[in-house]
Amino acid sequence: MNGKVFLIPTTLGDGAPLEVLPISIKRAIEDIDYYIVENEKSARRFIKKISPRKPQPSLHIEVLNKYTEMETIPAFLEPCLEGHNVGVISEAGCPGIADPGADVVKIAHQKNIQVVPLVGPSSLVLALMASGMNGQNFAFNGYLPIDSSERKKTIKHLEKISSTLNQSQLFIETPYRNDKLLAELLKTLNDRTHLCIACDITLATEYIATKTIAAWKKTNLNLHKRPSIFIVQG
Repeated sequence: MNGKVFLIPTTLGDGAPLEVLPISIKRAIEDIDYYIVENEKSARRFIKKISPRKPQPSLHIEVLNKYTEMETIPAFLEPCLEGHNVGVISEAGCPGIADPGADVVKIAHQKNIQVVPLVGPSSLVLALMASGMNGQNFAFNGYLPIDSSERKKTIKHLEKISSTLNQSQLFIETPYRNDKLLAELLKTLNDRTHLCIACDITLATEYIATKTIAAWKKTNLNLHKRPSIFIVQG
């Protein structure tokens, strides 16, 4: 019989893993020796936190990130065809959600390998839950364009879609660019548009607030290097 692909969520920061992860994650880690991960060093550290007694030399780890050649990915699933379970671990949160793990899952389905998603924190879902915005009609847009003029057009476009469809618009930014993005949002969006900023989710420094752009302009907030989710609703 083929092994299965287990999608193993990780924490969203350096907090104690089992404070935000269910015991099913621990059981999966203890049973699996083959992994596909975004970053080997952090994945090994995560596995050690979850299962300190698991021997690290027994782990077989393949790295999947933006530098991985697509044609090499099918070979990562060879252990499944030999009867071994394979775990997919994201750098933070849930594999396959804003994460290259989706490429593994797609190939697993093509090979008729069962995919098992395990419960864990998703910063996108948690932010939307806490935003007070429309959770029945929403879109995740990933990263906005880096070019300033293109980003401004995209921000106005997302605001218009949100207002027209009553659709919450979610997006993210590289943490060290957060403050610059916030400044552009405040400059570009209508004062009546609502913006939710959710950062450091599940951590001791967690901050989640939804305000109009007019109210945000009166707020002093430092988001530098703090993982954040931005949600706009016109």
